[in-house]
Order: sequence, then C-alpha cells, then structure tokens
Amino acid sequence: MADALTTLTEHGVSLWLDDLDRDRLTSGSLAGLIAHDHVVGVTTNPTIFAKAITGSDAYDDQIRSLAVRGVDTGEALRALTTHDVRDACDVLRPVYDATGGVDGRVSIEVDPRLAHDPDATVAEAEALWWTIDRPNLFIKIAATRQALPAITTCLAEGISVNVTLIFSLQRYDAVMNAFLDGMEQARHAGHDLSRIASVASFFVSRVDTEVDARLDKIGTAAATQLRGRAAIANARLAYQRYERVFSSPRWEALRTAGANPQRPLWASTSVKDPAYADTRYVVGLVAPGVVNTMPEATLRAVADHGEVPDDSVRDHYDDAQRVLDRLQQIGLDYDDVVRTLEDNGVAAFETSWDHLTDQLAETMRAHAAARRDSRT
Repeated sequence: MADALTTLTEHGVSLWLDDLDRDRLTSGSLAGLIAHDHVVGVTTNPTIFAKAITGSDAYDDQIRSLAVRGVDTGEALRALTTHDVRDACDVLRPVYDATGGVDGRVSIEVDPRLAHDPDATVAEAEALWWTIDRPNLFIKIAATRQALPAITTCLAEGISVNVTLIFSLQRYDAVMNAFLDGMEQARHAGHDLSRIASVASFFVSRVDTEVDARLDKIGTAAATQLRGRAAIANARLAYQRYERVFSSPRWEALRTAGANPQRPLWASTSVKDPAYADTRYVVGLVAPGVVNTMPEATLRAVADHGEVPDDSVRDHYDDAQRVLDRLQQIGLDYDDVVRTLEDNGVAAFETSWDHLTDQLAETMRAHAAARRDSRT
C-alpha cells in the first residue's frame, strides 16, 4: 500500500483492522496486513462475528464437533469467537512485544445483552480473559452509564479493557474517570500497571449519519451548511478532553507508577454517506497517540489516495466548539443525538448476537440430528 499509511504511523496514529474471520487467519491475510501495511491491532464486535460465522464454511468442523459434544449454543458461540481471537492474539504477539504492549492488541466484546448489567459484564469479562489467556487481549465493554463500574472493576483486577460505543463528550469524561479509578485500585492491589492497557473507542461516522438526518429535517440553509461537520468536531473535542485529563496531577501519579494512558480510539471510521470522501474520518483525525480502527476497504482507500496532514486535530478545537454551538443554536439536541446513538448501537449489536445465536442453534441441531440418524 502507499506511503499514506507510513505517514499516519509516523504522525502517531496506530492503524488497527476492524475485522476478523477464520479465513483471514488461515489464509495469512492478517499476517500480510501486519507485515506490509502497518496494521498493528484488530477489533471485533458482534456484527463482525455474525457475518464471519454465518458467511463461511471455515467454522463447519468446529461447529459439528461442538454439536456432537452436546455443547449449548452460548458456550459454542464463545468457543468459536475465542478461538479466532486467541489465534489473532498469537499472530499479533510480535507487534505487542516490539511495542512494549502498546499495540499488537485484539479486542473481543462481552455479550452485548449484558450492557446494562455491571455484575454480569464483569463475570463475562473475567471468563473471556481467562479463556483466551493472552496478554495482548482487550475485553470490550460498552460505555453505558450502568457499565461504568464494570470498567473500573475489570481494570482493578488487571484486565485490559477497550471501552466501546462512546458518542458523548460527557460520557467520555466518565469513561476516563472510570479508567483512572480502576488504575488507582489496581495500584493499591499491587498489580503491575505497565501490563494493564485500555483504549476508549469514540465512534465517529455514526454521529454524522444521525445529525445529518436531523439537519435535513430542519431543512434551513444554516442546517445544510452544517451537514457532515458534527462527527469530526465531536471527536476533536474528545481529544482536547483527553489531553486535559492525561496531563493532570492525578494522571501523573499513575504514570510515575508505570501506567500507560488510555488512548483514544477512533471507531466507525468508514464513510456511510457516499457524498463524503472515503478517507475523511481518517485524515481528519490525525493526532499523536491515537488509534484508528477501520475496515480493510477504508485502509486501502487511505493508502491509495489519502492526503495525510501532520495534525488535523489540535489546531481545530475552537472551530469544533463553534460547530457544536451552531448545531445547538439551530435547534439540534446534542444530548438526544448521543443518547439515541448509544441506544441504537447497543440494540444493533444485540440483534447481531441474537441472529448469530439463532443461526448457530439451528446448525447445531441439524448436526445433532444427522448424527442420530447415522447411528440408527
């Protein structure tokens, strides 16, 4: 791929792939992206796994084996997904070692149906952490209000966490506070802070999708001028808050004790509106110390024609705030936008997980029936 990816890396952006399936692992596709195209991490989510498992025959032998053993659907689903994530962790282990644990990470999400149950979230996170048993694993926990204590608890136990589905600046403040609480508790418990990592996944393109639809309904010239400006402005202001928190005396005490900062991760960076440039949520959010996770199509678009600036975030805080102020002035309710996006995000992952569970149950029943027939 082109030099744009090299430039992004040199400017402090870690490039992660927002995709994983067994074919990508067995074919060497992931290894190739790591070796040649600056990919240094992988993120997954329930929708990615639903597409992978229902769209490939690479899982058939394992599903058949699970069915013969009489494993229930929930445990079968965990076995399938943890298998892929464990293998991806092993592929990325050299990156993890070379970067001192900063990159080389692979994320797996707790059951999205637990997003509002902190105790169940912690229990599921612990189970995934023990099952996969790789130091370069991230457990993804949704940034719902109810799940914030689970983020703290997991970090306090030494579990590395990817906090996902962040849309709101106010919720991002709460996520960073949960991180600091967790690391302080981990320090008190005697954990090696240098081995605990976290990223905060701030979603981007979905903000424009929701805001643009509302602007179109408002229909004024002022509203039209603001189309496509909310998402990047929101993310830039999130980075401003990141800089503020991770230069505070509270953070400095943890850094001195060996902790690494909770890096901002730009998620949902593929373009949903074809009227927009397909690289906008990458080149518009270049700043040191961030992660940008993207599907391969976006990665290739950036490599092919991305024009990467030195920094497209830190000189734009005032303009970003003006964008949000103008949105409020024309009657757009920011709080309602981010609340809707969070609710819809959790619901979408629940739907994907339910669909995958139903499909897997049907397939396992068919395998079990075929086995019974063969024995009669």
